[in-house]
Amino acid sequence: MDTSEGIDPARAWLAAFVTALVAVVGAAIAFPQRVYDGFLWRYFFGPVDADAHGATCAVRSGSTTERLYSQTACASADGIVVTPGYTTVSTVSYALVLIFMLVGVYFLLDRLEVEMSPRFYFALFPFMLLGGALRVVEDVNATFVREGLEMLIPYPEVSVIISPFIYFVMFAITLAALVVGILLDERGVIDEYEPFLGGVGALALAVTVGFLLYVSATSEVVGFYPAVAVITLTTATIIAALFWWASNEYAPYINEGTGYMGILVVWGHSVDGVANVLSLDWADALGLPVTYGSKHVINAATVRITSAIQPAGLSDAIGTAWPFLLIKIAAAVAVVWVFNEEIFDESPTYAYILLIAILAVGLGPGTRDMLRATLGI
Repeated sequence: MDTSEGIDPARAWLAAFVTALVAVVGAAIAFPQRVYDGFLWRYFFGPVDADAHGATCAVRSGSTTERLYSQTACASADGIVVTPGYTTVSTVSYALVLIFMLVGVYFLLDRLEVEMSPRFYFALFPFMLLGGALRVVEDVNATFVREGLEMLIPYPEVSVIISPFIYFVMFAITLAALVVGILLDERGVIDEYEPFLGGVGALALAVTVGFLLYVSATSEVVGFYPAVAVITLTTATIIAALFWWASNEYAPYINEGTGYMGILVVWGHSVDGVANVLSLDWADALGLPVTYGSKHVINAATVRITSAIQPAGLSDAIGTAWPFLLIKIAAAVAVVWVFNEEIFDESPTYAYILLIAILAVGLGPGTRDMLRATLGI
């Protein structure tokens, strides 16, 4: 691009990023109670703090933070009270930040001259699983705290694997692997960088899952319920296979743009949907020692609405989370349908980035929910 004809979009993005960061930090310093306590801590740092310590809630009062471990104590606490999980404000904020960061990723990939292809898409697949697995490491950490044991990873260091900070950590890990792979490719050390990139992600995933299994085998507070993982992965695979067969047989235009990538999108979001249904409605039947609740706004709303309109007898028999699975499948199929060949031809980089993000926001949380239930934490 000839920058003499206008502003370089990449430089403009970087300037906007720095400006926003300075503005937020400056406002938090200038108005700590209103900006930091009342907004940043309430919607972002507070829920992370409560999550890291396995607390029912965290309370901010007079620039000090207290963690409470019962609903009664949280209800009677004075100050700003927050619970682990997401709120409408944090969900919308994360969505806006995600969109902004995706634009930055586009500029970065353009500068690195990364070729968008299904090979690159599949090479990133292990990293999406890795993000969810790392969150489970933090869940195990919180379980140790609740049981009065020493943290596996101390606070605040453990915050780097808690949302939203883990997204930046995963981006840094993935970017580092990508840059190293490209450099090795350019110097002739490897033939192509995509297998190297995927291999790094697969190795990191194997180490993380191996660590979780080791903790499960050596700790009395972490269990092992493999039926959860088997049912989740098998059901998601059947759903993805049925989608592929039905679309090819009756509506081939649905996945003509994404091809095999479309299967992965449907599979990833099915994992999220199935894991949620099992955790919320079938924990007792699977022998899980934990009662799970919905942390995400859409999931919680789905359960709440279903509970209100579905007959009580039917809710007792089949649960109230099952519509969330249908929503996830429908949304995934709709995404695959929208991403036709024209979109990939006109703007391949944007198309691939969005498709990667869409898979990640389903598969990451789904992996976490599945592994948490598998470990019974």
